[in-house]
Amino acid sequence: MLVTGATGFTGGHLAAHLAKAGDDVRAMYRGDARAIPAATHIEPVRGDLRDAASLTAAVKGVEVVYNIAALYREAGLAAAEYRAVNADGVAAIVWAAAAAGARRVVHCSTVGVHGDVEHPPADEDAPLAPGDIYQETKVLGEQLGAKAAAEAGIEFVIARPTGIYGPGDRRLFKLFGGVARQRFLMLGAGGNFYHVTYIDDLCAGFRLCGTVPAAAGRTYILGGGEVTTLAELVKITAEVARVPPPRWRLPIWPVWLAGAACEAVCAPFGIAPPIYRRRVDFFRKSRAFDISRARRELGYAPAVGLRDGIGRTLEWYREHGWI
Repeated sequence: MLVTGATGFTGGHLAAHLAKAGDDVRAMYRGDARAIPAATHIEPVRGDLRDAASLTAAVKGVEVVYNIAALYREAGLAAAEYRAVNADGVAAIVWAAAAAGARRVVHCSTVGVHGDVEHPPADEDAPLAPGDIYQETKVLGEQLGAKAAAEAGIEFVIARPTGIYGPGDRRLFKLFGGVARQRFLMLGAGGNFYHVTYIDDLCAGFRLCGTVPAAAGRTYILGGGEVTTLAELVKITAEVARVPPPRWRLPIWPVWLAGAACEAVCAPFGIAPPIYRRRVDFFRKSRAFDISRARRELGYAPAVGLRDGIGRTLEWYREHGWI
């Protein structure tokens, strides 16, 4: 097995999960190999989705490729950089895998390709409505990957995870850690839906995407078994952390407009704005999804409930001095 993006949160957990399941794992990294989990069945290999020669070496002798590598949202990155990794890079790894005789590529996309879900829960056939360059290139990556797979004659599976959290996660630390430290500021009423996935359940779902024969050519949403509103998620987190829920709320739209102004000022200098619209959208856009297809076709069965997952995550944060 090859896992790209193995130094990231999701890729690192997946490499460890596959190794624990008994798979021989080649973990592809671009930066510091020391971030790769240390395990008997994990072999680090340097590679880059933009470097064809490195991909040829990485996929040699591999049966299944799990493509987790991606450029997320970073200030100052040109659209061409996102496309090179999130779109063209997907086609490149598919072609390299096919040439090496691999059986299947499992590509990690995102439910973000569906944009704001107007009539939740959405399934895999819901309209695609990407809202920024990251989501746009993830849509293109799905398309280019599927096209390359059809032409190269290799199986291709698309996995779209919902919001990922768990020990070591930094993206949703702002929510879970913020509530636990009583530093979370709520915007609006929190009536929008927000669907999360515990990392262990997600890794199990990825492995099913790589091993179930019927998954070839299919797309699956991988999410947790519980869907809540953002307000409910915050309330549960506060209860698990044994702290009072956030007392203060601000109206959304003045903050959204302030974010637009900050982006306009900061963009020419390539710096991250202190407030930006996408973060404000977290408080107003619904993200709720139907995982029935993955349950039915893969046997996907998320086992970690919200309270348990949040508890494990907060415990890790405490042990590592994050809260």
